[in-house]
Amino acid sequence: MQTGVPFGEVAAVRDWLRIEAPVGQPERMHPRRLVLGFHCHRSEVSGHRLWGLFAARFGSPERFFEEHLVVNYCPLAFLEESGRNRTPDKLPAAERIPLFRACDRHLRAVAEILKPEWVIGIGDFAAQRAREVFSNAPVKLGQILHPSPACPAANRDWAGQVTAQLKALGVWR
Repeated sequence: MQTGVPFGEVAAVRDWLRIEAPVGQPERMHPRRLVLGFHCHRSEVSGHRLWGLFAARFGSPERFFEEHLVVNYCPLAFLEESGRNRTPDKLPAAERIPLFRACDRHLRAVAEILKPEWVIGIGDFAAQRAREVFSNAPVKLGQILHPSPACPAANRDWAGQVTAQLKALGVWR
């Protein structure tokens, strides 16, 4: 939400991906979740874990992006009145169904252009959407543990678990 990069923890995006650019603000912002771009001092645990694993394994973003890409299924943020994030699967059906149609089209378009060997869902929701979108496509599907601290299993050596999952799938050696 702050950087425009999936799992865009500011320090990881700025220091490892070496991306820093002005980030516009939406017309209406939630008072508890202001969009401050690269001036945001709040660390995002999910992004820290995800990009931290890739940085440790690949060393440089160039090496990572030779064979990998991280794409948001739904690059939008939905916030509850409290400021808590609401995942797209928790939206009312009248909102969720047309949103999923648009996101499915986008994901198909990305895959059509890039022709990936693998599509890996980060967490249950992304994996389920990938299975639905690519049910008849010639692409291998997999799933890894979501890095969110809201997922109890992710709080126990997330990087080790995900590395093992990707090796078991045959994505990593």
